[in-house]
Amino acid sequence: MQQLNVSLQIPIPADQVLISKVELQELKQQQLSGVYWTMKDLERQTNKKFDWIKENILFPSRFRKILDSEKGGFVFYPKSKGQTWVFQANKMAAFLDKYFQQIFSK
Repeated sequence: MQQLNVSLQIPIPADQVLISKVELQELKQQQLSGVYWTMKDLERQTNKKFDWIKENILFPSRFRKILDSEKGGFVFYPKSKGQTWVFQANKMAAFLDKYFQQIFSK
C-alpha cells in the first residue's frame, strides 16, 4: 500500500478529483460498454494489420473457441462476402489484456 505522510494540507483544484485505481478501471471499462469495434478499430487497438490479426488472434482454434459468437463469444465472424467483422469492445479489450503474452510473444 502506498503511503503519503504530510503535515500540511494540499488543496485539490475544483476541476480535479481523487479516485481509487479500482474506480478508474471501472470507469475505463464503462467507456467500452455498449461499444462495438470494426476490424479497423481492432487494427488500431493492436497496432497490427488484418492478416496478422487473423493468423495470430482470430483463427487459432485455442482463441476462436473463446471468441466466436456462435460458441458464446463476443466476435462475429463473417460468413459471406460483404459481411463485416464485429467485436464487442469491452470483452475484446479484456481478452487482449488477458492473453497478451500468448498473442504477442511469437
